[in-house]
Amino acid sequence: MASDDKKQKGLQKSLALIFVYTVATGSIFTYVSYWDSVFFNYCGAGTFLAFALMTLAIFPIALVSSDISPLFHTAGGELIYNTVGFNKHIGFLASWLIMAAWISVPPAVVMAVATFISHTFGLGLTFGTTMLIGVLILVLVFIMSMQDIQFLVKAQATCLFANIVTTVITGMLLLFSGHWSISNMANLFQTSLEPSGGFPGWVIGMALLITPFFGFETVPQMVEEGDFPTSNTKKAICGSVLTCGAIYTFFFFCVAGLDSFSNLLSEDAQNGFMTITAMKNILGWSVWPLIYGCISILMGMTASILGFWMSTVRMMYSMGKKNFLPEIFTRVNKHQQPILPNIFLLGISLAFILLQNATTFMNDFFNLMSFGCACAYALTMVSAVRIRHKHPEWYANNRNVVKGGDFTRILAMAIMIVIAFFCTLGQGRGSWISFGVYMGVGAAIWLWMAAVRWKKSKVMIETPDGEKEF
Repeated sequence: MASDDKKQKGLQKSLALIFVYTVATGSIFTYVSYWDSVFFNYCGAGTFLAFALMTLAIFPIALVSSDISPLFHTAGGELIYNTVGFNKHIGFLASWLIMAAWISVPPAVVMAVATFISHTFGLGLTFGTTMLIGVLILVLVFIMSMQDIQFLVKAQATCLFANIVTTVITGMLLLFSGHWSISNMANLFQTSLEPSGGFPGWVIGMALLITPFFGFETVPQMVEEGDFPTSNTKKAICGSVLTCGAIYTFFFFCVAGLDSFSNLLSEDAQNGFMTITAMKNILGWSVWPLIYGCISILMGMTASILGFWMSTVRMMYSMGKKNFLPEIFTRVNKHQQPILPNIFLLGISLAFILLQNATTFMNDFFNLMSFGCACAYALTMVSAVRIRHKHPEWYANNRNVVKGGDFTRILAMAIMIVIAFFCTLGQGRGSWISFGVYMGVGAAIWLWMAAVRWKKSKVMIETPDGEKEF
């Protein structure tokens, strides 16, 4: 009886590896259909090349993450790695930085979906009505997130694979449309971004393409529920990066040859749904753009929001389990879903939508979330070096030890520092203010923990040597 009670108090090991892979891949693979105009503004016809190069840049980070993830069997990811590598203060900082991206995705995605509905069906909805639709979608996601994990991951996997198949088919249709020409890529490095700091706009734009790769780091958040050896997490982490990188590269190659930079971004295409608009205006299609849009926007973005939602909830749950947050964050419902983290994330997402209506805070914050994540990745790479040297014995049976050792780890760190730097170029005052507000909230929470929480409860992390205090 006691054993049964214990089982009901935490996350349950029930997820097959394929579903952890789809959580990560679904989190990453969301931006093609709506933010295509944003990426094309960044890198123009050369967007496909920028995505190929960014895949190569991200892959060392994925390899190093695969190197350290098998060492720890509980949810937490960057929180655990940086606490063990440095201390609890850096652990909190890294987790707060990474959540800058995670918590901003749900409100941004639901507003994109609502905008698509208005745009596609010519409803001409006011911002207030669009916001109301976004709120309703958020509530629906919240209700779904409180259900059984198997239901969630299967729903997300279905949405993801439908999106992938539709995107690949669309790319092929564009490539063989009879309108595609390599000559449309003559100005490969044309961009809407102005040079900054002596660097070309295209290079800055390429650095900003780190944003559509956010999500592979969600794998460690699901490992506590994984019914497979932790060494297999490499397949999910690296597989998600390579899958999305390949599709991004292929798709934008197909899009780039349709027409010139200016024609692809003409008129309403500047505001999103560039590819859908191009299929209508340039190719004269009507049926397939609707099919593609409905599947890629509605189902693709559902996959993304569920992936980030589940990961954020589990990060907060892990923070509660390890005494970074009050124990109440660890309480679960009958489906073993964390209750307060789900409620907390719903509240934050609703607040972001309201702020979008009242101020530019959300948009400004979104501009620098890539900087925050790149900094978190860089810290994690340093922690990976420190853990390897502090505890070489932990790696004795690790099949995922990164080739090149410290060279690869330091290379990954350097890549992230460079990307973080480029992400700051050309950012306005509002972006820094919004990011400062976010970090200020984090600082307040950290001060409370240092002054109150950690004096009463110690930070405990499960390591290969057993549970240890940090």
